[in-house]
Amino acid sequence: MVPDLVDPTTYAEHDMADVWRRLRTGEPVHRHPGPKGAPDFWVVTRYADVARILRDDATFTSERGNVLATMLAGGDTGAGRMLAVTDGPRHTELRSLLLRAFSPRALAGVAERVRLLIDRLLAEAVERGECDFARDIASAVPLETICDLLDVPAADRQHVLKLTKTALASDYAAPDAAEDRMARAEILLYFTDLLQARRRRPGEDPISLMATAEVGGRRLSDEDVVLNCYSLIMGGDETSRLAMIGAVRELAGDPGQWRALKDGEATVESAGEEVLRWTTPTMHFGRVALTDTEIAGRRIRAGELVTLWFTSANRDEDAFAEPDRFLLGRSPNKHLALGYGRHFCLGAHLGRVEINAMLAGLRDRVAGIERTGPGRPVYSNFLAGMSSLPVALKG
Repeated sequence: MVPDLVDPTTYAEHDMADVWRRLRTGEPVHRHPGPKGAPDFWVVTRYADVARILRDDATFTSERGNVLATMLAGGDTGAGRMLAVTDGPRHTELRSLLLRAFSPRALAGVAERVRLLIDRLLAEAVERGECDFARDIASAVPLETICDLLDVPAADRQHVLKLTKTALASDYAAPDAAEDRMARAEILLYFTDLLQARRRRPGEDPISLMATAEVGGRRLSDEDVVLNCYSLIMGGDETSRLAMIGAVRELAGDPGQWRALKDGEATVESAGEEVLRWTTPTMHFGRVALTDTEIAGRRIRAGELVTLWFTSANRDEDAFAEPDRFLLGRSPNKHLALGYGRHFCLGAHLGRVEINAMLAGLRDRVAGIERTGPGRPVYSNFLAGMSSLPVALKG
């Protein structure tokens, strides 16, 4: 029996590794009932099928939503304007524009500030002896980094972090839906105000780039820019934050892999890729079929919802040797944690910089990691990870 994949508590209360394994083996394309009159949706769990769909822009579109919440609600209001839910030539042109701010050269200064921030946070945690790694360290790094990139004023950053956490996931099993909607609205209003300031006095940040450039021969509207700011702040905070928390959780419980990192048996780069595969913070993305097609022998009709479960594909026995082992030296490691194809994560380089800098900091500054409390999972049908992780970092 497949548990309710729409309910956020499912992922905190079930052994999902076993669920995904059974689906990959017995029903790799599974039809899941929609909740309360919403349409049914397909659940795709094998690596090869997920990768194939992500490559096939002619058959599948992201412009009718790319996560369960919006797909089941009938679509995404940012479709055709926000990069993540835009296809075709407009997607290509908008992505090319934003890549100017996310290239390794453009991020060189940001990367150095990430390393300095991590060194400081780890040194403080070691001196204190105990910390909540999720709250005290991992929450600060990606938010400071993406806010640094977007030039968000320092005084606003804790408020922005609180809003992003409320909008996509919750620390509790029964979040307030009205509070979630309000958080999303507040993020949009915040960036509307910030955009007006950049239109008056542009800089070199992505907001200024969008405010002054043309896409398709026309300037982007205020709403287009704000929607893409929303996407950037969400993607820039959640993925690397949850991956870093997951890394520390695993290293605290796996002395062999901790030694592999400390002794240099596994490079920071290979360790970072395994952290991404193992944690897979973004559990799924979605597409809508544009035409009738077939996947693994199942007939998918035009207009039907198709969800692609990275969290299953990244444990696929046909794609990875010993997929249920956390192996920092794993090679090759062509995971899908950052997506694939045209919609490959725009901030992939930045996310890797953050995760790798954290791993290097732990290797160089920390002698041991010990769990000091049970921690707390996030409650989401989209994101996976921990919202609290009490640990002792030993010097």
